[in-house]
Amino acid sequence: MRWALVKVSLAVTTMVVVAFAVPLGLVIREMARDRAFSNAEREAAAVAPALSITTDRDQLERVVASAGSDAGMAVHLPAGDGQAALELGRRRAAEADIAAVRKLGRASTSGVAGGSTLLQPVALSTGKIAVVEVYVPESEVTNGVGTAWAVLAAVGVALILGSVAVADRLGVRMVRPAQRLVEGAHDLGEGRLGARVPEEGPTELRLAAVAFNSMADQVVQLLANERELAADLSHRLRTPLTVLRLNTASLGEGPAADQTRTAVEQLEREVDTIIRTAREAKPQTAAAGPGAGCDAAEVVRERMAFWSALAEDEGRKWRVAGADRPVRIPVARADLAAALDALLGNVFRHTAEGTAFAVDVHNGEDAVIVLVSDAGPGIPDPEAAMARGRGSGSDGSTGLGLDIVRRLAESTGGDVRIGSSVLGGAEVRIWIQLDGRAPATGGHRQPRRRRPGRLAAAYHRSRSH
Repeated sequence: MRWALVKVSLAVTTMVVVAFAVPLGLVIREMARDRAFSNAEREAAAVAPALSITTDRDQLERVVASAGSDAGMAVHLPAGDGQAALELGRRRAAEADIAAVRKLGRASTSGVAGGSTLLQPVALSTGKIAVVEVYVPESEVTNGVGTAWAVLAAVGVALILGSVAVADRLGVRMVRPAQRLVEGAHDLGEGRLGARVPEEGPTELRLAAVAFNSMADQVVQLLANERELAADLSHRLRTPLTVLRLNTASLGEGPAADQTRTAVEQLEREVDTIIRTAREAKPQTAAAGPGAGCDAAEVVRERMAFWSALAEDEGRKWRVAGADRPVRIPVARADLAAALDALLGNVFRHTAEGTAFAVDVHNGEDAVIVLVSDAGPGIPDPEAAMARGRGSGSDGSTGLGLDIVRRLAESTGGDVRIGSSVLGGAEVRIWIQLDGRAPATGGHRQPRRRRPGRLAAAYHRSRSH
């Protein structure tokens, strides 16, 4: 497409330049010729008054010399009244041309060696017709024509090159978004579900990018729903499994009791395997493209509206802070919603009914902090909880929720911290980096040390109130 635009622009511009430059060059040549012959006519007109007064050779020679054109001017006087024909200067025109001008009484031009001559008839006092011949060399006829044509050629070449450059830039503007769309589709097809394309370029390609990003978000959302469904169903099985395990303890001894306890333990292991498989099957959403991202404040408001119904049923007080204005983060909407649901779900599962909770959003220049806090008993061992989230879950807990949150934060170069909240319970802090730095690959990522800034100050002030 890019080279096609360049070729079309080159052909069109070349035709336009030729269509205008060739006629303009011919006009310039004719103007130079007219200028040369106009000068010759003025020289001939300077001699005409003297011819109408006298035909004396000496006087005419002085007049021709005073005109400064004696080398290129000739005067042809006819014979009459006993006088022979007289010629002053060098004759270049043919005798037949001179006779024709004298007979017709009209000026004319004729070609001679090295240029042209202007033959101008002048009436004498005797009634005869004299002919003034002015030589116009070819160099004078073409004076300035070559320079003008060179300027026209340079302007034409500049126009052609300029049009090619403009067409190339336009082609790049059209082709680059298309290439990014192709690369995004290729990455999405290979399973990198974080692939997004920037929504830029011509209207059609911009709409295609919007449709592609929307499709990719829907794919991620569908896969997230499947993982959440598998994990949720597995978690639902934990309650009856716990009851079965407790009941098997009262069965006493015997082969049937041992087989029952073994079967329950195997079933628990299978459930844990399903949960861990769902967690490890999380798609690669870390490499978010320029077109990825969401409004964290909007997602927080949406998820809190969802959980508020359950909170009212259980008599829980809740609040949201910092979500009253847009907060853009480089995280897919579905991933942030899944992380919030995981944390809020933990609040509802691990705290008693009536326990208050809150979600705070702090927006800074280089990072965004999302805080989920509650007034419950807290988390006595935060490091152990984070270890379960990294895949070392113990019996009865797979750390699926914290793993979702941790992956989301680390995909932006941020991290997750667990501490005590101002409400008296647990607080999970999600640090989402905005500078686009990706986490290191391989092994477990160590959180980076950051210098305190305005965001950190605002965060600590919120904790102190």
